Amino acid sequence: MSPKLAVIQFPGSNCEYETRRAAAQYGFDAEIVRWTVDRETFDRFDAYILPGGFSYQDRVRAGVIASKLPVLQFLAEAAEKGKLILGICNGCQILAEAGLVPGLGGKAAISIALAHNARQNRPVGFICDWVNVKVQTPKASVFTRYFSENDIFPIPINHGEGRFVLSPEVEAVLPTLSTVVYCSAEGQIETEFPINPNGSQHNLAGMGSQKGNVFAIMPHPERAAFLKQVPESAGKWGRDKIEGLRTGSQKDGPWAPLFVSMADFLTKG
Repeated sequence: MSPKLAVIQFPGSNCEYETRRAAAQYGFDAEIVRWTVDRETFDRFDAYILPGGFSYQDRVRAGVIASKLPVLQFLAEAAEKGKLILGICNGCQILAEAGLVPGLGGKAAISIALAHNARQNRPVGFICDWVNVKVQTPKASVFTRYFSENDIFPIPINHGEGRFVLSPEVEAVLPTLSTVVYCSAEGQIETEFPINPNGSQHNLAGMGSQKGNVFAIMPHPERAAFLKQVPESAGKWGRDKIEGLRTGSQKDGPWAPLFVSMADFLTKG
């Protein structure tokens, strides 16, 4: 039996259907549920994804209103039990505002912020583009354990508030966490634009929790789960796509391993 996954739809979500499609393709019985889900229904699921979008129109700041909803208390308790929780873009912002990543607890619970995109300390507004990233300390998280530190992956970003800002408490534990970082096509981590598109500290694009069962990522893995989604300009993956078009094959995209690892963890351990 396939593990059950809930894609939690908030007012303003706009990536729930493509997220469900990616999860269903790679091993889940995936369902979209609303933010008003009752506790009994919520508890039936083995894993949860908070999709991208603009919950509550990003009023006040992105993710903050959604982070105060009762369903986030459900998620906090699920995280404590070891259930898998993935936040993508707006979902990443919600998890940060709720203190579920990196999950330090106590006075350091809310210890990262997703600030407005900036370059040289000047705001740059919304960014919609393809970037390159790689994973650091991949074995520290269920979501990244199938990746290698040498892998370089294309992935799309679509956000106005995606700049990671860290507290000293997070800085202290950062080397132990699984992270996704912006890099060049050759894997170089350069802090300036365009390699770092939004000014994130340490080039951060995503971060896992200390327990490894929660992950928050600003780019969109569900939009690069299938090879057909990847632009032909994306290096090796673009060349693979052209070959796939020639042969008529439907190959997995660069971010399929994230969803596969989630499903495998729940079925195989």
